[in-house]
Amino acid sequence: MSAQFIQVAVTVEKEADAKKIAAELVERRLAGCVQISSPISSRYHWQGNIEKAREFVCVAKTRSDLFPEIERLVVSLHPYEVPEIIGTPILHAGRSYLDWLESELIQ
Repeated sequence: MSAQFIQVAVTVEKEADAKKIAAELVERRLAGCVQISSPISSRYHWQGNIEKAREFVCVAKTRSDLFPEIERLVVSLHPYEVPEIIGTPILHAGRSYLDWLESELIQ
């Protein structure tokens, strides 16, 4: 399989923000699909403190060359000062899934 495909994870505090980001990514064909997880518990360092939060995770399936545009869009929609936007290569996937994914993305 090809590492040209990636999953992009984005965390947000509110489900409404997750839904907005997911909708924009799919409508603009920057992602073939976006899955939104149930709330998760996060712990992290922020401005000298250890914080905890309830967050939602969006996982978008896309191509690696679309990451910069995805990052710009997410930053423009995201309420956090420093949003988590992490792209991870898809090393193995079913050929039919990757064919479908490619057909749903902008060229």
